[in-house]
Amino acid sequence: MSARLQGVRLALAVLALGIAQGAWAVQPDEVLADPALEHRARQIGQVLRCPVCQGENIDESNAAISRDLRLYVRERLVEGDSDTQVIRAVTDRYGEYVLFEPRAEGANLILYWAGPLMALVAAIVAFLFLRARRPEAAPAPPVLTDEERARLEALMRDQDS
Repeated sequence: MSARLQGVRLALAVLALGIAQGAWAVQPDEVLADPALEHRARQIGQVLRCPVCQGENIDESNAAISRDLRLYVRERLVEGDSDTQVIRAVTDRYGEYVLFEPRAEGANLILYWAGPLMALVAAIVAFLFLRARRPEAAPAPPVLTDEERARLEALMRDQDS
């Protein structure tokens, strides 16, 4: 088999896996009959983090707890809860860890402001450090009076002779 054909097959396999990735976690028995509710459930699933997986949302995770969360989200939507109510119910149950973007309030403000504040402190420290390293300007040569200049010239003439 030629190298080119192998490359094409590999590219097609990667493309097929990439396309199918979204379908790996959400099982057919979880999908709601109402397309609008299912769309809302998918959007909510994108902002909720799997409690056991690192960096995966509940729609992409194959963990059992993610399946339970997906079912819980869909159950709440069918009962008529708004997206905000569903997210609040999940965070009340599992804590703010399940949110990919924690709320900017309370103790979380430390997390939101720590980065910019540290960058500002680093910029100030760098400025002060660089300013301290700057070479000082050479002192201006002293200005001689006419009397001093005449005396200096006399001394230099005496030295040359």
